[in-house]
Amino acid sequence: MSAADAVERDPGLQPERTRLAWRRTTLSGTVAAVLAARTALHGGLSAPRIIVCALCCILWLGFLLVAHGRIRALAASGRPAALTPRYAAAAAVCTVALAVCASALVF
Repeated sequence: MSAADAVERDPGLQPERTRLAWRRTTLSGTVAAVLAARTALHGGLSAPRIIVCALCCILWLGFLLVAHGRIRALAASGRPAALTPRYAAAAAVCTVALAVCASALVF
């Protein structure tokens, strides 16, 4: 990359792509949580199913809080701060745990 390319680069594109990626991931988590709730309700109500469904909803809310905070940070400034390891770990844990809980309802 030459110095001329660096000057012409639009610094607003990367935060926009990152914001859209957070939105897509939030949408995917929403679909997983809704499908988990649907499976729990249609598969016959039982205490374990209700607990796992509630856990899916809590994990989805946790991810939603992390994602919303990051989206706000990306929109607030021209050059956002880097994602802290704490928030990255929280997002990863919520995502993986939500996938595990949702798949536990299917099996």
